[in-house]
Amino acid sequence: MSPTISKIKSLNVAIIGAGAAGLVSARELRREGHQVVVFERQAQLGGTWVYNPGVEADPLGSDPSRAIVHSSLYASLRTNLPREAMGFRAYPFVSTGQPHRDSRRFPGHQEVLLYLNDYATEFGLTELVRFETEVVYAGLFEDGKWKVRSRQENGVAVDVDEIFDALVVCNGHYTEPRTAEIPGIDAWPGKQMHSHNYRIPEPYRDLVVILIGSGPSALDISIDIAQVAKEVHVASRSDEAEVLRKQFGYHHIQLHPMIESVQKDGTVIFYDGSMVLADVILHCTGYKYHLPFLDTHGIVTVDDNCVGPLYKHIFPPVLAPRLSFVGLPWMVLPFPMFEFQSKWIAGVLSDRIRLPSQEEMMENVSAFYLSLEASGMPKRHTHKMGAHLFEYNGWLAAECGVPVTEEWRKKMLYATFQNYLAHPGTYRDAWEDDDLVLEALMEMATVATLD
Repeated sequence: MSPTISKIKSLNVAIIGAGAAGLVSARELRREGHQVVVFERQAQLGGTWVYNPGVEADPLGSDPSRAIVHSSLYASLRTNLPREAMGFRAYPFVSTGQPHRDSRRFPGHQEVLLYLNDYATEFGLTELVRFETEVVYAGLFEDGKWKVRSRQENGVAVDVDEIFDALVVCNGHYTEPRTAEIPGIDAWPGKQMHSHNYRIPEPYRDLVVILIGSGPSALDISIDIAQVAKEVHVASRSDEAEVLRKQFGYHHIQLHPMIESVQKDGTVIFYDGSMVLADVILHCTGYKYHLPFLDTHGIVTVDDNCVGPLYKHIFPPVLAPRLSFVGLPWMVLPFPMFEFQSKWIAGVLSDRIRLPSQEEMMENVSAFYLSLEASGMPKRHTHKMGAHLFEYNGWLAAECGVPVTEEWRKKMLYATFQNYLAHPGTYRDAWEDDDLVLEALMEMATVATLD
């Protein structure tokens, strides 16, 4: 369905979250002529890229009454994507050359936060953000509008209710931990925690640590902890964990299948029968989508980590287009995908781009769910994009009438992934795609001016 030109309408739109998704949504909505308010519970923009050395009192993050720390960053975290590929198309993520900035191709988290601040400054977005203002309720109101109740973090619990024409949810999904189920864990004497509450390796000095998982955080944290720990063991169900076998200089990182059970004496038993007497189990097992503020009268639910039903991971058909989500898919190039998603939302809200009928959208969602089931994809992976990312972005680009993802960006992502598989410990500092970097820099010089 191609964009249809009609009378443009301007709506009053609330955005929840001033991370990367919320910022680019604010820009695209305002460009389209909408009035925008961004609610951000932290004192600064950046969302998950705001490092907080503090951790939660509950190390597993399972106590619903705990004081939540939004960030899941650890001190040593660097991007696992090259800056050229991960940046917004309208505002390339290139080195500033300033001495206080991180010029590395795979920079640390602080550089990403500075980039997002630069982006907000460049496009005048900070003035749209209400800082230290948490949305405690967002529910359906009359005529398809939304009531948003916010609370400022100023020591006085005063709730403010406002009515908006539309709501865009950009609250991220790296705050509410998911943990593995381990038989016997209640009687196990060791310490458990989730990677959400990992910051530095020093607390693990001379300890025997078991990490569960095989994703980027498990890889990074295992290497981090191996500098000080007595032993590091990684347990995983995934074949992707084989990359850990290629670590150089960390002979005390050992790979295991998943944990079968744990014992009262501190022993951890793996499915291959091997055993380890461990001090710590660290869950690098991902996160849950968490929307405690959202009241849709049961129309949108979170079931086994699937937010739905959603058309193209964005619009719930029954409530479209007045409710939308940016940033739910994972295993993606996040910032460029947010850009495509928010362009589409902005155009749909102004009636410049037309959605299919509610019935057609529901049929599409049902067909999508059936295809996942037929392929054996677990429900919790509904929003896993992976190899389908560029097809998805291409569809959004066509709807918006904008260029599809650049070929160099696709090739760069593939080259980075291959380098990661071959050299997981060094891929951030040695690569062989300088030709793509040059192509990217040349194209960036012109693309941003055409946005």
